Amino acid sequence: MNLHFDLKEIITATMILFAVIDILGSVPIVIDLRKKAGHIQSGKATIVSIILMILFLFLGDEILNLIGIDVNSFAIVGSFIIFFIALEMILGITVFKDEIIGSHSIVPLAFPLIAGAGTMTTLISLRAEFALENIIVAIFINSIFVYFVLKTSQRLENILGSVGLNVLRKVFGVILLSIAVKLFTSNINQLF
Repeated sequence: MNLHFDLKEIITATMILFAVIDILGSVPIVIDLRKKAGHIQSGKATIVSIILMILFLFLGDEILNLIGIDVNSFAIVGSFIIFFIALEMILGITVFKDEIIGSHSIVPLAFPLIAGAGTMTTLISLRAEFALENIIVAIFINSIFVYFVLKTSQRLENILGSVGLNVLRKVFGVILLSIAVKLFTSNINQLF
């Protein structure tokens, strides 16, 4: 098997995934989840998201076709989850009620915030343009950054304070709500 590592492809794929994952924009969500669960397992969330992204990179179309779901339907479901997370942030309500302490590391952190519908559909699109090995390197570069942000979220909270976090949470809640609506409308149009 010939590997064709291309720095330009790696940088481009990394930047695209960085924009879609938007872990910096998710900092208020991460802090909220940490408060609900008491602790977020940064390593576990990062590893699970890497596994999900790589599995979806190789098997995404096949998995969705196997269970009879198209990418657009998958993205619409992801938009609903993002929509409810945004409502929690904006209105200060609790929609997700997990009975299992610590489960926030997987849902909704690893999926759908890090490796969500937007990330999955982006990976399918990247696969059409770039070599697999370059996309995998981009996934790992983004995952290192995600891990760093998850690990330092406590310090970010201390720096911003409760008022700063509240403002940031509302602002990013509105942005997240907009992303959910955009993801929904762009994919609902594809279904009809």
